[in-house]
Amino acid sequence: MDTRPIGIFDSGLGGLCAVKAVFKNLPNEDIIYFGDTQRVPYGSRSEKTIEAFASDDIKFLEQFDCKLIMAACGTVSSVAVNAAAKIKEPFVGVVKPSCLAAVRATKNGRIGVMATSASINSGAYEREIRRLSPRAEVFGVSCPVLVTLVENNWIDEDNFISKEIIARYIKPLLDEDTDTIILGCTHFPHLAPIIQSVAGAGVTLIDSGFEAVMQAKKMLEENNLENEKSHIGTARYFVSDKTQNFSMIAKTLLGTDISDSVTFSETAR
Repeated sequence: MDTRPIGIFDSGLGGLCAVKAVFKNLPNEDIIYFGDTQRVPYGSRSEKTIEAFASDDIKFLEQFDCKLIMAACGTVSSVAVNAAAKIKEPFVGVVKPSCLAAVRATKNGRIGVMATSASINSGAYEREIRRLSPRAEVFGVSCPVLVTLVENNWIDEDNFISKEIIARYIKPLLDEDTDTIILGCTHFPHLAPIIQSVAGAGVTLIDSGFEAVMQAKKMLEENNLENEKSHIGTARYFVSDKTQNFSMIAKTLLGTDISDSVTFSETAR
């Protein structure tokens, strides 16, 4: 048994989909979450900048002696490979587990990826899918505006503006007859109900945050790093900009008020 917390980081609110999955599937684990809200979004930055930001985020979490660190950020998982390689603790990103889930889910071998510009341009998802299934066909689309929709809480299923934006982004994937779509940025699962309604019931959506948590669960079990079964997990949240907006939107995304658990703290720059 290991009572140390799990560290989770993202550029902003997106990684809360992973936090929600931890609550449900790893209820005994404590969480330290860092959202770099001062510098969101990461997806439009250069690889050098993303590497630097990821290193800062990792250093921040390492202050808490985390037993596992999760990059609940598709951009970091796709681009910041050097920063991830330096982590001393067990590490989980979102690319590999999401690709594995997609390969297992697809029936026609045509897989779509919705992600940030940096993730799509890196080719990380396509390389991993082809490694797992050489015959698979991969179609990627950059969806930078979706990050802004989530960061501004435009996630209601009845929001016609969000639905129209999503419809425009997803059309090229549907035109290619993709039957499985990876939501490759952790902001995007928060829009999953709208995306599913546009894509149709015949398309399977892969929640990158959930898949990363399932991989983390497996790693904790295999390495005897689980917390005590009697322990009720807690969560502490740190953000690099004002806490009020984060807390307000997080209440919607998580379904609970976390305002008393959110603290302002800059990254370890």
